[in-house]
Order: sequence, then C-alpha cells, then structure tokens
Amino acid sequence: MRVFAAALLFAAPVAAQTAPPPKTPPKLIVAISVDQFSADLFAQYRNRFTGGFARLMNGAVFPSAYQSHAATETCPGHSTILTGYRPARTGIVANNWIDQRAPRADKVVYCAEDESVPGSLHDGGYTVSDKHLKVPTLGERMKAANPASRVVSIAGKDRAAVMMGGHKVDELWWWDGKTFATYAGRAEPAVVTRGKAAVAALVARPQAALPLPGWCAGLDRPIAAGEQTLGQGRFQRDAGNLKAFRASPASDAAVLSIAAGLVQDMALGKRAAPDLIAIGLSATDYIGHATGTQGTEMCIQMAQLDQSLGAFMDVLDSYGLDYEVMLTADHGGHDMTERQRERAMPMEAHVSADLQTKTVAAAIQRALGVKGPVLLGAESDIYVDRNLPAATRAKVLAEARRRYAASPQVAAALTRAEIAATPMPPSPTSPPPETWTLAERARASFDADRSGDLLVLLKPRVTTIETPGPGYVETHGSPWDYDRRVPLLFWRRGVTGFEQPLSVETVDIAPTLGALIGVATPGVDGRCLDLDPGPGSTCP
Repeated sequence: MRVFAAALLFAAPVAAQTAPPPKTPPKLIVAISVDQFSADLFAQYRNRFTGGFARLMNGAVFPSAYQSHAATETCPGHSTILTGYRPARTGIVANNWIDQRAPRADKVVYCAEDESVPGSLHDGGYTVSDKHLKVPTLGERMKAANPASRVVSIAGKDRAAVMMGGHKVDELWWWDGKTFATYAGRAEPAVVTRGKAAVAALVARPQAALPLPGWCAGLDRPIAAGEQTLGQGRFQRDAGNLKAFRASPASDAAVLSIAAGLVQDMALGKRAAPDLIAIGLSATDYIGHATGTQGTEMCIQMAQLDQSLGAFMDVLDSYGLDYEVMLTADHGGHDMTERQRERAMPMEAHVSADLQTKTVAAAIQRALGVKGPVLLGAESDIYVDRNLPAATRAKVLAEARRRYAASPQVAAALTRAEIAATPMPPSPTSPPPETWTLAERARASFDADRSGDLLVLLKPRVTTIETPGPGYVETHGSPWDYDRRVPLLFWRRGVTGFEQPLSVETVDIAPTLGALIGVATPGVDGRCLDLDPGPGSTCP
C-alpha cells in the first residue's frame, strides 16, 4: 500500500480498454477533493507528475480556481464543491461555530455533527450528521432527476464525505481515526469489510522510510519549529501508529482502494442512469499541518499521491467505464512561519497572544466593568455573550472592534452588520474573485444564523498559530489568495483538453458536471464552464 492499496483488496485489473471520443454523457462522475492542495503546490510539482495528475493535465486545466470566500477551511470548502453554492448559502460558515442556544454546555458546534444528541461534544464523541448543510448536492439532484442514480462518498474526514455526499447517499464512509465508519444502522458492504481488514493489517505492521525522489533533494533540509525538527521526514512509522498512518500517503491510498472497490461492487457507471462517487483525500492536509509544505514530507506526498491517482484511474479503466474525473481542493495552504522566514519572508509572523479571545474579553471586562464571559470565539468569528443586556452588548461589540482593529496584525475587524450590508457577488456573472474586497470575501461565507458578531481577519503572512507544536506548525483559513486559490482539473478519455489560466470558482463545478450529464442546477452561485475547447459547448 506504499503507493496504492487496490492490490490488497482486488484482483489485478484486466487490460485497459481504449475508447474513441465520446458521443454520449459519461456514466460515472468521479469527484475528487485533495485537502489543502493549493494552486501553489500544483504549480510547484506539475512538471514532476507522471501518474494520475499527468493524465488529468491532458484534460481541461484551470490552475486558478478560487474558494472565493474568506473562511478557507475544510468544511466550508467542501460544501461548495458539489453544491454550486458559496458558504453563505450552504450554511457551512466554518469548521466550528458558536450556537449559544445549543442544548448542551458545549456551545461550539462542529459543522458535521448533530449537537442535539445527548452527551455529544464538538471535538469528540459527536454523532456525524448532514443536518447543517442547507442546500442539495449534485448527487441529490441526480437522484431527483433519476432515482436509479447511485451516489457514493468516501473520505479521510467525516466533514469531507458529508459535505460532498449530501443528504441522500447510497454509501457514505469516512476515516474516524481508527477505521472507516458510516452512519449508525447502515449495513457494511463486503468490499468495505475487506478494505477495513486490509488497512488494519497494514497499520499493524511498521512502515519503513519511503524513498525520496531525486527531485526532492533540494527540499531535504532540517527546520526547527518549536521543539521539533522537521523537513526531512520519510513517513516511517511504528506498528499500530494510527496518527502517523493518517498523516501519510498510505491513508489516501486506502481511501482510493475502497473507492475503487465500491465502484466495482456497486457496478457504478454500468447502468442507464449516471452515478457519482465523491472522494476526499485528506493526507495532504494532515501532512501540511504537521510538517509544512516545503520539506521532503510534502514532496514525497505529492509523488505518492500522483502514483496512487494513476493506479486508481487504471483500475477504473480496467472496469471498462466511461467516466469523467474532476479534481480540486477545499482550500489552499501556507508553509510554516519558521521556514518562510528563512526563505526571504522575514515579515512572516505568529499571531500574538494579545489577540486571544479570552485576553481581549478580560480587557473589555476591566474597561467596561462588565462581569461574565463577554466574548466567545470560534475560528475567526467573535460572539458577544447573548445574556448581556442589549445596551451592554453594543458597548462590548464596539470595544472589541476597536481593540482588534488597533492591532498591527489585524487587516480588518468587520461587524455582522457591515458584512450583512455588503452585497453578495452577483451570480453567475461575478467579478473575478481575486478582485473582491475583504468585505465581499467575508460576505460569501456569512450566515446570519451561524456567523459571529465580529469577524477578525489577520494581515497576510500572519498565521493563526500562536506557538507551533506536534501536528500543527502550518495552517490555512485566511481570506488571502494563498489559501483561496486551488487547481481545478477535468478529464475524460477521448476529450481534447485545454488550459485556461484566468480565474474560475469552485462553485462552478456542480453546474459544469451537471451539464455533462443533463442534470439542471438552477439557482446556484456558480456558472457552467464550457469544457469544449472549440466552437462547440458542453453547457446548455
């Protein structure tokens, strides 16, 4: 499973079938999200790819697609990919938000949980749910158009599987930290049982260091991040180390392996109605957070992922399928501050402890003579305690805004009133997303029911990580383009490709794929991208 796990679960594929240019819609949509696969990473490694990415680059290539909203996190990003809506309409404004009315002591709500379940906590012991996603996915629209369509979603994270799969899925699986899991009460297909057993056997064995491609040698340099030295990792791990497995190329290979098994077991793409499988590959994100983006760790990950994707597509070819692949990312990423400083970016900085919600809240309590928590924080959103009198709430909000805005590390502190008053970028003729103001980016991920009273946006190159530690030296979540810009690739056998360097959005994916299979996506925020390089059009 060092490169691809299919051999653990399936017989060797038969010879791939060749095909002439297609004249009918694809029978299977394969929608892949690579977590934290930034446009910068794609540009850095695209000339090194020889496997799946190389094949995808023969299709329609959009190297500057945007997760155009400000909240560049996993859950909001995945909610845009197969819905066609920005987070302001999906309702997924962050990975976590505050609901002061939540029926539990823990008022933080995780985007893919049901917080009404007794005893649940947002950061552990929660029940995975799709209840917070407010809009339908492409898979749901396919089922509405033809109930015979099958929809499958599998990912390395529950929130990725849920947000791409939606509310009506035939199979939905995610890695829960120990094994692959699904909703309670659902039957487990034999192919998943075999896959789980194969993964368990793999994890039970130690992993030797992976080979370092020659073109990674220039990145093979140690870097101190807190009390760690990183930059030269090879993914060796002890037997039974589940955390190390999760943050390694093998975890993506496991997801692809079970995905290939589900395609075969369910005969996806073999019937009259079109089918869809959504695949969330999470290792790039875990590796980026743990080691940064510019060491041997990420270089090996890119090489291994390329080969795993190629092997996965080879398996699909062996099934004789006519399938369309779409690959993108939920957000970008930014390398660790320590290495950036060594590489001509001395202005890179960790966020100051003075900007912690509890620190600002304590200062406001002293200044206004107010008792109680005053402020609550989740991600970049700040919430004023709803139990305060209205007049006091207004004073607290004004003082919080003043204090945050005065910080030399803060680019903007926007009140909910300011964000709500900002017009939504028009659809589907939005201005290029790279031209949007901070308020427009914030508006695209603002939901009046879930967003905070104040949104604090740090300046470029200031990370929200105060002190780097194990598993967390680099992050994303900013409104800046290094976190917003991702690649978008479409491929189908026999279809002539092209490259369009101008910007598009991830909300364009659902209407584009929908048009290919004749499924309408009315009212979405995105537009259909014409994948025909000539005078013809794939859009209605």
